[in-house]
Amino acid sequence: MVSFEYTIKDEHGIHARPATDLFKLTKTYESVVKVAKGEKEVQFKGVMGVMSLGAKQGDTVKFSFEGPDEEAEMAAVKEFVEANL
Repeated sequence: MVSFEYTIKDEHGIHARPATDLFKLTKTYESVVKVAKGEKEVQFKGVMGVMSLGAKQGDTVKFSFEGPDEEAEMAAVKEFVEANL
């Protein structure tokens, strides 16, 4: 398992458009993705799950990856969030 933390910079936090684009990206990989904010963690199976975290600008979220392509998926997600969130 690999993971990274990211502090949300987007003034709207994690909202529908970037969450949908991020979900589409993760569906191209096999590894399981989990997203956590504080004590709450969700498996990234859909847009509503990650939006339920209520991550706003300034909040730190942790992305965890476990599976056969975890390193590649982590790199792609990290690049995405840095450019879009």
